[in-house]
Amino acid sequence: MKSPSKIGFIGLGLIGGSIAKAIRQYYPDTEIAAFDKNKETLALAARESVADVVSSSIDDSFMHCDYIFLCAPVAFNTAYLKQLQRFFHPGLIITDVGSVKTSIHEEVISLGMEEYFIGGHPMAGSEKSGFSNAKAMLIENAYYIITPTSSVSKEKLETYTAFIESLRALPVVLDYKEHDYVTGTISHLPHIIAATLVNFVKDTDTKDELMKQLAAGGFKDITRIASSSPAMWQHICLKNKENISTILGAYIQSLEQAKAYIDDAREQSIYDLFEASKNYRGSIPESSAGPIKKAFAVYCDIVDETGGIAAIATILAANNLSLKNIGIVHNREFEEGVLRIEFYDENSSCQAAKLLQRYRYIVYKR
Repeated sequence: MKSPSKIGFIGLGLIGGSIAKAIRQYYPDTEIAAFDKNKETLALAARESVADVVSSSIDDSFMHCDYIFLCAPVAFNTAYLKQLQRFFHPGLIITDVGSVKTSIHEEVISLGMEEYFIGGHPMAGSEKSGFSNAKAMLIENAYYIITPTSSVSKEKLETYTAFIESLRALPVVLDYKEHDYVTGTISHLPHIIAATLVNFVKDTDTKDELMKQLAAGGFKDITRIASSSPAMWQHICLKNKENISTILGAYIQSLEQAKAYIDDAREQSIYDLFEASKNYRGSIPESSAGPIKKAFAVYCDIVDETGGIAAIATILAANNLSLKNIGIVHNREFEEGVLRIEFYDENSSCQAAKLLQRYRYIVYKR
């Protein structure tokens, strides 16, 4: 595949920044032009040599691009489309990274830009946001949904798909309307569940905040995504509101069904509920990063004495394993308190588990 000579980025947040860093890693000679409203972001991108040209406006810096990535919030991406019309040339591909596709596709059709546009959605992310948290490996082995327009050429689609694949992502071509329903269920709904669950605990906690104090591993794991950007999820909910409303309605019915099982003490139905979820969850492949980023964590027993955590940290550091987070977990899943050690990737967590077992620590797999 021919290397792109120039690529533009409108927005350099977590996703835009990660794609730009991946491009810099795999295509070091490609020129990258970037626009962002945050001047600190632009300064950091220039200082790290991720962007060759930075601009506080969408100006002539974006002339002659092979690709222009729209990486601002969903509503802003749609608004920026009009400003890109003066950069049209036959080989240009305009794409976006939004997790809602219908609104931008409808605007593309309205503006007569279909031959230049191919929608994109890298199904990867983090509870953290901003360019400072962007990493080239964020989209590695992540499904990258591609939503072509009806008028874009087969050649452009093949070129764009190959380019995404060259960044080590896993391209999947979908109709944009199907995309919005699928991601509404597996990405948007879980974020709403996490946010409402956290708020429910906050609103029903005891006066001395016992729930907050006792909330440990399990609760934190399933609500981790509630720490995501409120502004981003506000945009997503408003732009995909019809799908999300339908999906929420169906999910509420499933909760009501579970409540009925418990109210009626239907033992077999309750068992079947958990067995079916356990089996289906077990069938989901671990090989790719989905829309909700996986946490790579190791749990091990720790001696309750001075220097216990330091000893483990020293063992890991001596073997060049970088820690993302570390803390003691106290809950009924374990007989005693255990140490939860989170890593940046699966390979590191696997190496750490084997290493700690070699030093005769008891390691738990979850």
